[in-house]
Amino acid sequence: MTKPARNKIKIRKIDNLPARQVTFSKRRRGLLKKAGELSVLCDCEYAVIIFSATGKLFESSSSRTKFAYSLVGNWSMLSIA
Repeated sequence: MTKPARNKIKIRKIDNLPARQVTFSKRRRGLLKKAGELSVLCDCEYAVIIFSATGKLFESSSSRTKFAYSLVGNWSMLSIA
């Protein structure tokens, strides 16, 4: 038996705030997981920086990446308008 295909969603802003926050959290975790997997599979380094709609900073990088930490440090000194 084959599984039914998933329905494709249209990529657009989610109007429902709680649903948007849940989607952001789940997709952020998925993106960081994929970056980590890519690092392991391809022996590469990664740095991911994400800002939420409220301006909260989320960052992750491979253990050898010092660039991300210096970038985040420099970015936090800037004021975001």
